[in-house]
Amino acid sequence: MTTTPPADPRIEAVAARLKEAAQKCAEAYAPPTDWQPIWKRPRKPKPIKARKAEMAKQRKRLKAAGVRRFYGAQSRRPRPRQNRIGGAAARRDARALSRMRHSNAWLW
Repeated sequence: MTTTPPADPRIEAVAARLKEAAQKCAEAYAPPTDWQPIWKRPRKPKPIKARKAEMAKQRKRLKAAGVRRFYGAQSRRPRPRQNRIGGAAARRDARALSRMRHSNAWLW
């Protein structure tokens, strides 16, 4: 059998003061009664001019992204060397020039 100690009036008074202070603190930090989170507030309709300007800005942004994507893919696209017109002849010339450049034939 457990026995509870007799109630001390001083401790009871301190506990009451603590409870009151905690209540005041909770009231100070609580949101106002008419407060609503921003995603639940009714939307204010935009003027048509603002909406059109926003859409134009978005179109411009998306178009620029498409252009960037296109040119980015172009630079990486592998290009076959054989089927270019005159590719073999140009390579042959380049090879001959390279041999000349790396040799010391021009010294004599």
